[in-house]
Amino acid sequence: MHPAFHLLAPLALLVPAVAAVAAVDAAAPVGSSGIGVPVVAPMPVSSAEQVRVEQRVTIRISPRAAPMPMMPSAMFAEPDFGGGTRIIERKMGKCLPLGAIAGVSPSSKNKLLLLLRDNRVVSATLDKDCLGRDFYSGFLVARNADGMVCTGRDELLARSGTKCKVNGYKQLIEVED
Repeated sequence: MHPAFHLLAPLALLVPAVAAVAAVDAAAPVGSSGIGVPVVAPMPVSSAEQVRVEQRVTIRISPRAAPMPMMPSAMFAEPDFGGGTRIIERKMGKCLPLGAIAGVSPSSKNKLLLLLRDNRVVSATLDKDCLGRDFYSGFLVARNADGMVCTGRDELLARSGTKCKVNGYKQLIEVED
C-alpha cells in the first residue's frame, strides 16, 4: 500500500465525528452570555473490542458395573482349570473411538475396564504410578479432532484430580475350555 494511505486513514475516521459536531453546533442554543458559544453535549465513545471464540469439549465417562456375572478382580485371576469359560486378553490398536465408550469400571492396580456400546469389554492399562481405583467415579477426557482416545497422547482426568495416560488397550474375550 502507498505510505500516504497510512497517514490519511486516521483522518478519514474523523470525518463522521466532525459531521456530528457540526450538526450539534447548528442545533445548539445560544449561551447565556449572548456571544453565541454553542453548548455541546458529550458524545458517547464507541470502543472496538475483539472477541475470541474458543471451543473446548470435555467428555465425561460415567462408572458402570461390568456386564459379565463375574467380578472385575476375578477377570485377571488365574483360571482354576475346572473347565467352563475363562477370560483372555487380545491385543488391540492404539486408539479407541471416544463415542464407543459407554462406561468405566476400575480394575486391579493400574487397569480400567472400559465398557463399549457394542457390549465389548476393553482393558486399559494406565501409567505405572496411576491406580485404577482413583477412577471409581468415572473420568473426563478432552475431545480431539479425530474423536479417538489414543495411547500416549490423551490424558484421563479422574474426578479426584488424578491425571493418567493410557499405555495400552486389550480386548477381553470369554473363551470356553
